[in-house]
Order: sequence, then C-alpha cells, then structure tokens
Amino acid sequence: MSWGTELWDQFDNLEKHTQWGIDILEKYIKFVKERTEIELSYAKQLRNLSKKYQPKKNSKEEEEYRYTACKAFLSTLNEMNDYAGQHEVVSENLTSQILAGLARYVQELKQERKSNFHDGRKAQQHIETCWKQLESSKRRFERDCKEADRAQQYFEKMDADINVTKADVEKARQQAQIRHQMAEDSKADYSSILQRFNHEQRDYYHTHIPNIFQKIQEMEERRIVRLGESMKTYAEVDRQVIPIIGKCLDGIVKAAEGIDEKTDSQLVIEAYKSGFEPPGDIEFEDYTQPMKRTVSENSLSNSRDGKAEPKFGGKPKGKLWPFIKKNKGAAPEDFSNLPPEQRRKKLQQKVDELNKEIQKEMDQREAITKMKDVYLKNPQMGDPASLDHKLTEVIQNIDKLRLEAQKFEAWLAEVEGRLPARGEQRRQSGLYDAQPAPAVNNCAQARESSPDGSYTEEQSQESEVKVLATDFDDEFDDEEPLPAIGTCKALYTFDGQNEGTISVAEGETLYVIEEDKGDGWTRIRRNEDEEGYVPTSYVEVYLDKNAKGAKTYI
Repeated sequence: MSWGTELWDQFDNLEKHTQWGIDILEKYIKFVKERTEIELSYAKQLRNLSKKYQPKKNSKEEEEYRYTACKAFLSTLNEMNDYAGQHEVVSENLTSQILAGLARYVQELKQERKSNFHDGRKAQQHIETCWKQLESSKRRFERDCKEADRAQQYFEKMDADINVTKADVEKARQQAQIRHQMAEDSKADYSSILQRFNHEQRDYYHTHIPNIFQKIQEMEERRIVRLGESMKTYAEVDRQVIPIIGKCLDGIVKAAEGIDEKTDSQLVIEAYKSGFEPPGDIEFEDYTQPMKRTVSENSLSNSRDGKAEPKFGGKPKGKLWPFIKKNKGAAPEDFSNLPPEQRRKKLQQKVDELNKEIQKEMDQREAITKMKDVYLKNPQMGDPASLDHKLTEVIQNIDKLRLEAQKFEAWLAEVEGRLPARGEQRRQSGLYDAQPAPAVNNCAQARESSPDGSYTEEQSQESEVKVLATDFDDEFDDEEPLPAIGTCKALYTFDGQNEGTISVAEGETLYVIEEDKGDGWTRIRRNEDEEGYVPTSYVEVYLDKNAKGAKTYI
C-alpha cells in the first residue's frame, strides 16, 4: 500500500489532505492549551476557596478550631490546597510534555510538507515542459511534411509542363529537395524528443512521483503516530497525579474519621464550665406563724457579694450564678467576676503571657551584659558605665514583671486550690532558676491582708541590681582578643556615632569576630585598634568554616 502507486494522479487531493492533517494537529494543540488554562484557573479558585475559609489569626475563629470537627474541616482545607497543587502539576506537565513538543513538531511538519510538495510541483513542471517540447516538435514535423508534399507536387507539376523553362523546373526540384530534407530533420528531432519524453514520463510516474508521495505518506503517518502518542501522554499526565489526589482524599477521610463527638462535648464543658454547684432546694417559709420573715441562705432574693467567694463541696451560699447578670463594668484585675473555672483559665493565660515578657527582658539583659563585657575587655570600643542605666532599667522591668507574675500565680494557686478536680495540678513556671521567687503562700497572704486585695510592691530593687553588677564584674577577666571567624562586606554606609559602634563605608571588607546573637548587632574589626558593632542588616557576612585557625590581632 503506497500512495506513490495508488494515488499517482491525486497530487492536489493529497495536498489538501495533508493540510487538513496539520489543521487537526493544531486544533488538538489548542484543545490542550485551553485545558491547561482551565486547570490553572480551577487550581487558583480552589486555593482562593481554601484561603477564604482558613481561620483568621488571633481571632475567635482560631479558638473554635480546638474542636475535632473544626480540625477536620481545617485538614480538608489544607488537603484541598494540595489538591489544587496537583491541578497545577497537570497544567505544567501538559505544557511541558505536549504543548512545547507539538508546537515545534507542527513547524517542522509544515516545513517538510512544503519541501515535498515543492519537489512534486517541480517534477510536475518538468514533465509538462517536456510535453510541450514534444508537442512543438510534433507540430513542426507535421508542418514540414506538409510543406515537403506541396513542394514535391509543385516540382512534378512544373516538370510536366512543357511551357516552363528548364531553370524554373530545376528551381522547383531544389525547393522540393530542401523541403524534404527539412521534413527528415523534423522527423529525427521529433523522434528524439519523443524518446526523451517517454523516458522522462517513465521516471516521473514510476520514480519521482512515487518517491515524493512516499515521503508525504511517511510524513502523514508520523503525524498520526505523534498525535496518538500525545493523546496517551495526555491521559498519563492525569494518571500520574491520581495517587497524590487519592492521598489528599484519604487525608480528608482520615480527618473526618478523627472527629470525636465526645471530645468536642468535653471541650464545650471546659470552655463554658463555671465551676459552681447547682443551687439547692429552697426552704419553705411559713407565713402562717407570727414570726419575722427570714430568708434562707439559698433564696433567689439573695444578691451576690462582689467580694464573696463560692465554697465548693457544700451548698452555695447565695450563689445562683446562672441567674445573675454579668457586670458590664471594668473587669477586676484578678478576674474575680468570672466563674472559677473560667477565672482559672484567664489567670493561667495571664501567667503565660507574663512569663514570655520576662523571658524577653532576660534575653535583652543578656545582650546588654555581653556588650558591657566587650566594653570592659576593649575600653576603646565604648564606656561600660554607659550601659549601666539601661541594664538597671531592664532589671527593674524584670523585677516588676516577676512580682506581677507572682501575684497572678498566687491568685491561680488560690483558684486551683478551691477547685476539687484541679487541686493537685498546680503548674510552676520554672523560668527563674537563677533567682528564686518568694513563696506563693506569702504573696497570697500579703494580698489578702491588703485593704484593696492587691499587691504592694515594697521590695527594694537596689540589692538585686548590686548583686547583678557584682556578678558581672567577676566575669570581666582579661582575655586574649577574639579571633576572626570570617569576613563581611558593608552593604551600606554606617556612621557609628554611638559608643561601642564602628563606622563603615559601603563596599568595605572587614573581619567578623562575633556574629549576631539575636540582638541585631554584629561585632567586626578593621585592624588591631578599631573594632565595634554594626547593624547586622548593614553587612553581608561570610563565616569561615575553619574559624579556629583564623588570623587574630593582638
């Protein structure tokens, strides 16, 4: 089955068919391109949908996601985000594995088709030229033969006429011979051209056209195969992401299976439990007896005393918490306006916040202490005394925060002591190993003995400051200058007007002797007499892996 032998006379139809094949291929390319755009759009919409329903940070919604059902919903949102990512992968793979290759192939196919049909037209034009030459030589041979016949007839007529002179007869004879010779020449030329044309025609129909049409057939078959391979790739691209999409769906199912209604019910109890006992029975008051009307301890007419505290384990005295309206005024510092369980949570939250603030101040104190240590070892970098005021201020802040934390811990211990279920679950902060805090019981007694129920900060802070200063002085021993641990390049110009800092110019290269410890400053050295701190963001640091062998300045 060959187009060259079967379709030797269908040059125009083959040209139309191959153009149609290229159109089909371009149509498929357009289809895949639109599919990639749909996948990207779908992935974007899925991501926006997942982002829309994500809980907002530091909002009430974030607290709601403690419940297992909400956690499962959050897992669903995250899995949908990953699900969207797989659609992006499909789009990328379709583009890289199909579109890019097919676009190049179409251009190559068009060029090859153009070349093949150009060769076909060239062969077609050549055989047409040969045919025209044959027709021309044939007509000339026919004309010469007719002219020769007429010249022969004219000679014979002149020869038979007795009235014609001998010269006229000779002239007619010569003319007849000339015409006859021309006819013979035309015959020979016609015969030669005819043979050449037959040879060219055989080559055209049995060699040139079959070869050209065979190339066109192979080109068309390659196009069909390439289209089929692209369709397989199209399906394979989807198939590759099916396992990952399946894992996303499995994650959603697993999250759904993790929903525990009992756990959520317990979380509701923990969130809203007041800690009060239900009110007891109301005693019967007999008005038939002449007696002064009294009100029982459990009467609804009793109002809640702001300073009174419920006693658990027995009947509450005038405590009908569910029936009492919340005070809309300013909340007390010790959260005594809240039910015991809610109060405990608020106090614990406050203690945790204070502990974080204390840790932050202690980190700052450590940074200042390090800088002071540097100044003591290298007086040319700055005056150590200039940091005493800042250090004292930080220490005072730490003392204030500690006292505040102790106050809330005392209230927390008081509340936890009153809660039967949590009496043994007192938590300690454990952040102050260096300086033990005063006993909680003493703080609690001090608070109770104060008229307004609050702490009185009477502790002197000077002693602690002096002790810290003494400790710092003991640590400032003479040591060798710090070795260079790397180099740095100044990204910007820094004036270095404050004590302990060093000025640098943009593009300058210096030695690093101490990297940033989290305070935003890096210690550098220009030479043996010039060193100081610069903002870390002003330099680009290149640390030396073999820092121990680095050059030192003495």
